[in-house]
Amino acid sequence: MKRNQKQDHCTLCQRETALTFHHLIPRKLHKRSRFAKKYSREELNQGLMLCRRCHRGIHKLYSEMELGSRLNTEATLREDPMVARHVAWVARQKS
Repeated sequence: MKRNQKQDHCTLCQRETALTFHHLIPRKLHKRSRFAKKYSREELNQGLMLCRRCHRGIHKLYSEMELGSRLNTEATLREDPMVARHVAWVARQKS
């Protein structure tokens, strides 16, 4: 298991598996003036512990700009129909 991974429950699908950290505002956007002016360092570094399948799925569905602009909270991720559909599929998979 890698250093940044730990065994616990995924925030979205609730499966018990190795987790990775998902920045709610992607790190690539942190230095852009639009984000640097609007959010504090603490807000930019907020995130969720997700399983690899949920994490990859989110990044395949949406660009980093869309994630940082529109889907930058746990609630907005959960409410998004495409993310919800993916998470429902992941939840049915074996760990």
